[in-house]
Order: sequence, then C-alpha cells, then structure tokens
Amino acid sequence: MSSLLEDPTLERHFKGHRDTITSIDFNSNMKQLATGSMDSCVMIWNLKPQMRAYRFVGHKDAVLSIQFSPSGHLVASASRDKTVRLWVPSVKGESTVLKAHTGTIRSVQFSSDGQSLVTASDDKTIKVWTVHRQKFLFSLSQHINWVRCAKFSPDGRLIVSASDDKTIKIWDKATRECIHSFYEHGGFVNYVDFHPNGTCIAAAGTDNTVKVWDIRTNKLLQHYRVHSAVVNYLSFHPTGNYLITASNDSTLKILDLLEGKLLYTLHGHQGPATCVVFSCAGDFFASGGSDEQVMVWKTNFDAADYGEMLKNQSQTMTVNCTLKSSDGPWSSERTSRSHAVEQLLETDFSDTGSTNLNKQRSHSSNILESEAKSVLPLNQPHLQEGIGIPSALASTLEHIVGQLDVLTQTVTILEQRLTLTEDKLRECLDNQQKS
Repeated sequence: MSSLLEDPTLERHFKGHRDTITSIDFNSNMKQLATGSMDSCVMIWNLKPQMRAYRFVGHKDAVLSIQFSPSGHLVASASRDKTVRLWVPSVKGESTVLKAHTGTIRSVQFSSDGQSLVTASDDKTIKVWTVHRQKFLFSLSQHINWVRCAKFSPDGRLIVSASDDKTIKIWDKATRECIHSFYEHGGFVNYVDFHPNGTCIAAAGTDNTVKVWDIRTNKLLQHYRVHSAVVNYLSFHPTGNYLITASNDSTLKILDLLEGKLLYTLHGHQGPATCVVFSCAGDFFASGGSDEQVMVWKTNFDAADYGEMLKNQSQTMTVNCTLKSSDGPWSSERTSRSHAVEQLLETDFSDTGSTNLNKQRSHSSNILESEAKSVLPLNQPHLQEGIGIPSALASTLEHIVGQLDVLTQTVTILEQRLTLTEDKLRECLDNQQKS
C-alpha cells in the first residue's frame, strides 16, 4: 500500500511531437502510450525502456482525439481533416479511414465492449459507428454549435456530449433521444466524461471550473474553482474516488471526489497542459502539453488507501517536493486538506430568507448524501471457488464494514461543512436585515 507521505512522481517523459499534444491514452496492457498532436501525427510510445516510438503519418491536418480500443489492438484517431483512422499499433502502422463528418472531428471514443465508436464534430453532429465493418449506424443532431466531446457511458446505454452551444446533453443510445440537457452559463465545455459507475458526469469548462453532475437527479454535486485558466481535459480514476484535470494555467490538479477537495497541484508543463489520463489500473497517469512534452507520472493512492486517508483527514500539511526527472525539477504542491475546495454545491442563497434556510439545508443534505453514495466504489470482492467459506466471508464482511465506515465519515464531514455554511448564511442574513 502506498504511503500518504509520498507524492505523485514523474517517472518518464517523451519528446517527439513537433506541436501541441492534444490527446493521450494508455494501452490496457500498459506497454504502450498513444498521443495525437497538432502536428497531424499519431505516436505510439513504448513504455519499456530502450524501445523506440512509432510515428504514424496519414492524417492531413491536426489530430484532436485518440484512444486505444479496450483490447489494445486498435487505436482510433480523429482529425481536423474530417476523418477517423483506425490504426494497428505496431511498427507497420497500418490504418483504415472513415470519412466520418463534414467538419472537424474533435472527439472519438470506443464503447466499453469495443464494438462501437462515437464521434463528435464541428458539423454539430454526434455519430455512432460499428468498429468491425466501420459502418455508420446513426447520428444525433440537436446541438446548434460545434460538438467538442462525446462519450459512451460505462454500460454503453447512454452518450454524453458537450457543445459550444453551452449545453451538455445526455442521450439514450437505444431510442436516440436526448433525455436531458445541462445548461452552462459561464462558458463552453471543452471535455466531458462519465464517472466509472455511470451515475455522474464531469465537465471541464472554459470558465476555469470543473463541475460534477448527478445524471439521476440532474443536480450539480460538486463545483471546483481550482484553476486560474481554461480547463482542457479531465480523467476519472478507475475507483471513481479521484479526478485529474489539465489546464491552460500549466498545472494538473488531482481532486478528491469523496471529500470535495483539491489534493495536489502538479507543475511540470511549460505552457498549457492540454490532456491527461489515468491508466486502466489507476497506478499511473500521463499528461501532454503545448510544450510538446509527454509525461508519465506514478500515482500515490489506490482503493485500499482511502479509508486511511479519511481517518487522517484532520491532519493538515503542505508538502513541497522534487519529482524525478532527467531534465530538472518538477515542483509538486500538496494542498492542506483543511484548506481545500469548499465549493461542493452551486446553490444560490442570495435571496434565501431565514424561513427557507432549513428547507435549503435539508435539500442540500440529501444531495450531499447522494453524492457520497454515488462516488464510493461499487465493486465488492467476489468469493472464489477453492477459498474456504469462513475466511472469504470474513474478508468480504470486513471490506463492506470498511466501506460503510468510509461512507459514514464522508457524510459526517459533509454535514459539518454544511453546518458551517449555514452559520455563515445566517450571519449574512442577520447583517442584511440590520442594514
């Protein structure tokens, strides 16, 4: 188990692109990393030392999105040249081409079963394709401006899309209907994705914010104002407990979703950090930037760490360290857990009278409780054949009790924070009445 005193470390860095890196993804086998760039190239970086990278040339304009298939046997890339290419990530670099849209394609993603692709384009449409025959299936076309991002839900039943029309739309893949629209008033959304359990979405905005929405209640759960510039990209940790973001302020931020706090601010890129992604197991993450650098970082947490982290949440510390690099120091700033982001809910209390305060508190408390439940890991260990029933059962019960303890402590922390907010509001209201 990793220690709380350790910080994320920069393990590797690569340079080979000749322009801004726009998208990045790990192969599920952890042997390769794929990147797309404004230089029109796709590069496959071998994570084993001394193995050379592959540069794939084929797109006639900037590559804006890239992803490995779940099996790792294909790489999909989307380009400003209005095509999607499916590459075999080997030395030959063979590819097939889909003439997919009539405008720039900003996003491409495989479904979790690897059978479908979803693309988003400046032609204002989202399209779904089969992977095997590269056959067009259907189009979603209610957006009235460029569509920057489209993603399948983990179970493949829903699609989320973000557009320059300032909406985020949730679509039912089976009926092809838009089932809800979230409206963004502060700016556009550059990137959006589903939480691993499928109940929430997170959006990276041009208004410098990151927002987490519950798609069951259509409520805003968390609102982070931690960046000082446009947020370009985000990635959920596989456990669902953490979110990492990349911004034009040149930093990466690691957010603790259970506590609604900023854990780390990572400095390394010179200029905008344009993309970031966790590995499939969550033990690494990779980032790219306008400095043409690709960085691979090692995380310092896993699912088992989280109970211990909550127990130590009262400890406050700020750690400055030097991350490993052959090209010089990369500073990391670990934020105090007591001074972290308090923007859990975007609730406007400015016109709320004291008579409505308890109602607001009750409503907010329900949302917070829903939030705590929605972001806890859902997976429980399974009993296996050949394992003695008593010990397996004991292990499972111990795990469940631990998760319940985490949930209880989380709700308690959120309730305390809500109480502090209520006290501040009462004070404000009293001052307004006196004046």
